[in-house]
Amino acid sequence: MEEEIKCMIEEALPLVDVNADMLFSELDSLGVTTILMLLSEHYHITLMATDATPKNFQSVATLAALVKSKQDEA
Repeated sequence: MEEEIKCMIEEALPLVDVNADMLFSELDSLGVTTILMLLSEHYHITLMATDATPKNFQSVATLAALVKSKQDEA
């Protein structure tokens, strides 16, 4: 799942360094919104603005953990 998320972000936001120590610092509000929408649509989950925290957007791994937790809630 991590590799899939990484590829989606690289395709949608080519200027973002997905391997950065803190992914959140690489993103502006549009980038965060784009990622939330991509993940919501691709994984059929509901992500809210409140999910856009530095903790959840720390890395691709933390984004994958967020997706998994949302899938488990469904």
